[in-house]
Amino acid sequence: MSYKARRRWSMLILVVGLPAYIVVAVTIMNLLNRPPIWVEFLVYAALGVAWAFPLRFVFRGVGREDPDA
Repeated sequence: MSYKARRRWSMLILVVGLPAYIVVAVTIMNLLNRPPIWVEFLVYAALGVAWAFPLRFVFRGVGREDPDA
């Protein structure tokens, strides 16, 4: 994937995808009828990290200068 495409995809993921992911995570937690606070913390912590692992190839090197320029 080219540098420009990765920059565009990363912006789309952060502006649209991440808020949608947050809404889905909160909705799922609300369906569980308020588990104990430590379980809720662990689930939110896991979900907070889990979104980044499948998408790390998109974000890798985006903050650097264009290597093709």
